[in-house]
Amino acid sequence: MIKKTISLILSLVMIVALATGCGSTATVTTTAKETAAAVTTTAAAATTAAKETSAETTTAPAKESLTFGYIAYNMADIWNQYSANAFEYAASKSKIPTKVVILDAQNDIAKSVSAMESLIQQGVDGISIFPISPEQGAQLVTMANEANIPITVENIDIGTVCKPDQYIASVGCLYGDIGYAAIKWLSENVKDAKVFYCAGAVGGGVFETYKVGVDKALAEFSGSIKMVGLANGNWNTEDALNLTQNFINSGTEFNCIFANNDLMAQGCYQALEAAGLKDIPVVSTGGSPDAKAFLESKIEAANMTAPVSIQGVQTFKNLYDFVVDGTVPSPQFQALPIVPVSAEDLTAWIDWSDYAGAYAYVYGS
Repeated sequence: MIKKTISLILSLVMIVALATGCGSTATVTTTAKETAAAVTTTAAAATTAAKETSAETTTAPAKESLTFGYIAYNMADIWNQYSANAFEYAASKSKIPTKVVILDAQNDIAKSVSAMESLIQQGVDGISIFPISPEQGAQLVTMANEANIPITVENIDIGTVCKPDQYIASVGCLYGDIGYAAIKWLSENVKDAKVFYCAGAVGGGVFETYKVGVDKALAEFSGSIKMVGLANGNWNTEDALNLTQNFINSGTEFNCIFANNDLMAQGCYQALEAAGLKDIPVVSTGGSPDAKAFLESKIEAANMTAPVSIQGVQTFKNLYDFVVDGTVPSPQFQALPIVPVSAEDLTAWIDWSDYAGAYAYVYGS
């Protein structure tokens, strides 16, 4: 069509040139310029029409079913497990039937890359990741981008290492705020508080963010609390038991403990009990199902709870809404609520396994 139009216009140019003779060179030149402009305009219009027609032709119809991939950092970690379960629960409630393929990286970067490669080969419609670290998360995001698969993130603010257009959204705790809340609670409930911080692993970004909030609270409440020791473990009970035993044996005076999660709180308490110090209060975070029993039995004095079930449901909603109709949430990072719960009053407790409640919280129904 475009070629025929150009040929017709050039023919007219030649006819005009022959009819006017050599004495009208200027006129012929002007006409040629106008003709060239006309050709360009016609070609552009035809190209635009072609693109519009192509877009209309290639627009994919709405899918009758979806498949989402979920890369867990470590399903042995109960925080990750409950979040993944909540993600699956939300998928079971979706209008378009949605299958979830969960792959466990087992806290291994190489396995997380292999999991991403597998999901890409399967041609999934979207991917959610629970990163091991911000840098590893950025690597997986890049892989999904190259495969043109939408990706969303949970448990960290990936915006620190990724551009906004590389991912849909991220959902997680503001760990700094949780750390702040724990130190604040101890400063208000333990006289002349001297805290041992039994902390999680270095390098994943989680402990580091906690520490920012902890330091802020220590400075703000310096008249009523100070940190007399800090040791890092790998988020588990055995590490926390050993770290607390070592700290007790050091002879440093302390009268309270901030444990970075409920598994670590259990280890801290076991060490205190063995040393005849079980009256020393332990404050933890997360609000796992075990933590409620720990509060009831006074293993923990308080817990800075965060409903991870909400995290899993919200992450699913972010991915599903984008895949179905292109919706991008605002703000791009969404924080979980922090609910301090004391052993003396459990009325504010929100259970991680309450997936229906989390779904109602996120979807408003």
